[in-house]
Amino acid sequence: MMSSQMRLAILLTLSAAAFTAAAQNAALKPAAAPAPPRAVAPPAFDTTSIDATADPCQDFYQYACGNFAKNHPIPADQPSNGTGYLLYNVSTQALNDIITKLAAGSANRTPNEQKVGDFYAACLDTAAIEAKGLAPIQPLLDEINNTSKLGLAELAGKLQRIGVNVFFSYGEMQDFKNSSLQIADVDQGGLGLPEKDYYLRTGAKDKEIRDQYVAHLTRMLSFAGDTPQQALSEANAILAFETTLANASQGVVERRDPPNIYHLQSMADFEKSVGRLRFNAFLDAMHSPHVDQVNVLNPKYMPALVEAVTTTDIATLRAYLRYRTVSTFAGRLPRRFDDENFDFYGRKLNGQQESTPRWKRCSASTDSALGEALGQVYVQQYFAGDAKAKTLEMVGDIEQAMATDIDHLDWMSPETRVRAREKLHAIANKIGYPDKWRDYSSLTISATDPIGNLQRANAFENDRQLAKIGKPVDKGEWQMTPPTVDAYYDPSMNNINFPAGILQPPFYDPKSDDAVNYGHIGAVIGHELTHGFDDEGAKFDGAGNLSDWWTADDKKKFEDRTSCLVNEYSNFKAVPDANVNGKLTLGENTADNGGVVLAFMAYMERAKKEGIDLNKKVDGYTSPQRFYIAYAQNWCSNQREEYVRQSVLVDPHSPARFRADGVIVNQPGFGPAFGCKKSTPMVPANACRVW
Repeated sequence: MMSSQMRLAILLTLSAAAFTAAAQNAALKPAAAPAPPRAVAPPAFDTTSIDATADPCQDFYQYACGNFAKNHPIPADQPSNGTGYLLYNVSTQALNDIITKLAAGSANRTPNEQKVGDFYAACLDTAAIEAKGLAPIQPLLDEINNTSKLGLAELAGKLQRIGVNVFFSYGEMQDFKNSSLQIADVDQGGLGLPEKDYYLRTGAKDKEIRDQYVAHLTRMLSFAGDTPQQALSEANAILAFETTLANASQGVVERRDPPNIYHLQSMADFEKSVGRLRFNAFLDAMHSPHVDQVNVLNPKYMPALVEAVTTTDIATLRAYLRYRTVSTFAGRLPRRFDDENFDFYGRKLNGQQESTPRWKRCSASTDSALGEALGQVYVQQYFAGDAKAKTLEMVGDIEQAMATDIDHLDWMSPETRVRAREKLHAIANKIGYPDKWRDYSSLTISATDPIGNLQRANAFENDRQLAKIGKPVDKGEWQMTPPTVDAYYDPSMNNINFPAGILQPPFYDPKSDDAVNYGHIGAVIGHELTHGFDDEGAKFDGAGNLSDWWTADDKKKFEDRTSCLVNEYSNFKAVPDANVNGKLTLGENTADNGGVVLAFMAYMERAKKEGIDLNKKVDGYTSPQRFYIAYAQNWCSNQREEYVRQSVLVDPHSPARFRADGVIVNQPGFGPAFGCKKSTPMVPANACRVW
């Protein structure tokens, strides 16, 4: 089950690689193996990454990060390396230290500690996984092979509940126009390639990827028991079926506009539009309450899906369901499934040379399944002291900077200004971890059942989400686990959220000076705050409702200013055959640009209050220079071309280099800080400014 609620988050370059093999001893404790080298986060102000031979006025990314790639080669098991990944690596090792102790077992483990330890131990036990073969999912495969079209709706619900993405998606969301109401939503889904245009583009690279996908499908189906000839035929038929679904799907740019994904229907009207789909049987299998209304995010999709299922032979549909099932659980199946899944999704699409070590992926999977149980231990060890209070102080400074900015915008009318300030003052701030921890008492975890654990964890989360339909909104709920190295703004909640995982060095370092911390985490805070006023967030009011609170003239001025960013970023060449998509990345680019403006304003005000000498040099740099270098170093990176190419097609964030240079060219404080003359590349005559 996947909720269709918009989650607007800052992306730190992490990877979600497929699972590979590792060993574990017969007692189901993590295998005794040489400990990996301890990961170390870069310093908050990383002088080793600075290329002093570069001119900061010509290319600031090269100046701030020019030596990063040389010092930080891309690990063979990753599609990229970057500041965010380096912290993620540290965080993963910290989690693994906790998990490994819990997996070792002891008589006094709490119920949550037992679940965390046993989930990890079972994931790590590749010898048992190999011995069991397909047996753990064979009942599902048998059910798929025996289904008729009449039983597809119920079977789809059963599969979706345990995490298998088939045909379409169903979940829970806040009503865009009544944020106090939690409703059901139905959306497009069920594709094996990253998004619709992978099926429809006609270039040579696109055809190559589709051919590789068919070869991947063929191998996976062969591993599941089909003959090679049968598997190849089925693979081509699956591609044709998914292409039909892709044709009916919305594109990534279209889906960025909230009204395009909000179509509230009565259940009676929805059922008329999908008359041959036994939707009540699907709801029962999903453990969903029966509802009287549903948000149909893409009204064209479900009728097209029903037609496609009707006209596609049952053998193809069964093969499609078999593939989706073995692909979902490949990391808990024998190595041939795991390796093949990685070969396509990791190596072919992302350019990774090797799969990520299993201990890392099992740690990440444990965090995903039991994140708040694990998070309780994590925050006790890694988020103590006054980190929360210091972060809240910084948030307050940056919110005040935005209030000042709104008051002085020369393009906004008094009427819209009042509404903007109302929304700003209504934003809630969540720092570190939830006030109330999640209850996992109904979730059963076994040290000997890795696939069952994953299925039960998925079903637990599915049932938890769907149980919210029709209930009061819990504004204290988090969408990320405490150790996550990330942050987000939620437009329906109208809140900004910073898990403990990102409030660590280098993004926040209590030992560092304010200039550096405001450049790092301050810019992240400003980024999330600005999301409330980007081209998507600005369509929601202070209560979290989709509402037009702009005057017509102000809306036109706002759109003119965002168009400047669209044009700027669309001219950035990401890889030789692909530019950045300025429309797809508009929200994140707006947030990046506004976030740095706000963080710098807040820092300058803080420096004034504390009597800081801005011209005093530390490490050879003034405070404003340290601020901007720290910001750019958020995005120091080393990325494989395949990864960047895929990112510009599907990711609403710009590639890392342009999250530095694309922002710096629009910063009014940058030129004076580095003595750059007007009309140099980093201080263009015509800069873009929204907030």
